[in-house]
Amino acid sequence: MTLLTIQSASKRYGPVKALNNVTLEVAAGSRTAVVGPSGSGKTTLLRLIAGFEWPDEGRIVLDGQALAEGSAAVPAHKRGIGIVSQDGSLFPHLSVADNIGFGFERGAPDREKRIIELLDMVELDRNMLTRRPHQLSGGQQQRVALARALGRKPRLMLLDEPFSALDTGLRENMRKAVARVLQAAGITTILVTHDQAEALSFADQVAVLREGKLIQAGTPQSLYLHPKDRETALFLGDAVMLPAIIRNGIADCALGRVAVEGQHQGKAEIMLRPEQIRVVRDESEPVHGGRVVEVEFGGATCTVAVSLEGVALPPIVIKTSSVALPARGDRVRLDIAGKAHVFAGR
Repeated sequence: MTLLTIQSASKRYGPVKALNNVTLEVAAGSRTAVVGPSGSGKTTLLRLIAGFEWPDEGRIVLDGQALAEGSAAVPAHKRGIGIVSQDGSLFPHLSVADNIGFGFERGAPDREKRIIELLDMVELDRNMLTRRPHQLSGGQQQRVALARALGRKPRLMLLDEPFSALDTGLRENMRKAVARVLQAAGITTILVTHDQAEALSFADQVAVLREGKLIQAGTPQSLYLHPKDRETALFLGDAVMLPAIIRNGIADCALGRVAVEGQHQGKAEIMLRPEQIRVVRDESEPVHGGRVVEVEFGGATCTVAVSLEGVALPPIVIKTSSVALPARGDRVRLDIAGKAHVFAGR
């Protein structure tokens, strides 16, 4: 069941078209991540959904109710949408309890009970209720902000880069905790982020914006393995792009004969993710191999650059395990796992 529908939404700021004819559907109870480079329209889209801005064209419908259509628009405070921003936007002069309970009626008999339930929901200790925001860590502040947003029982939750100010390890833990809380509450969520890995791990659906246009939307796996174009492929992660000639499901390229997806024939450009390529030491001068020109140790995952012999291409950069890591100068063979993706129209 679709909860949110955005139909042909456009928004201009003077001569700049921040959003251009964007259409997107968000399923009830799902998590959608909106990604794109700076200036792609991510924040504008979020503001249109929240009601802070109105689209110049198109319509936005939430659970059957038109939030914006033509000159008519529902005010932000009447949309039933919760928002958690990057800094949490907590009130510094209020305690944790009063921040969470902001918007509740002061005299409500169940106010204190609801605050404690929300604190438990976001997995914070009850002894924090009397603390002020400055006495909390960044992750704790974000949990309080989430509890406050949940207290309004929103139909839709908007997360505006809520983890970007946190340290790497804490960011991952917070992302998992927030996903767990929202899933348990059954709340549909839209996350705007500049972190591609965060989007892929958090969401059921990823939407890629570029220059105000929706380039592609789908499951994280489908976008990562089957990007629409090379720009999307490179935005979502490292990729090896190679010219090839395809015949009967096999591409002849600098790495040899590689199986490909689809029914493409003739000249094309293929894509392999670096983790599909396995580096194997081989001093027998393999036909499709090369020499290691650079090794970057990274613990569990290392980076190896291989210059292909007899091919006028830049070195192939590959992610590999630290086990049996080749050294600079080693001759290696490159084995391919799975099939290569072919860019349509190339």
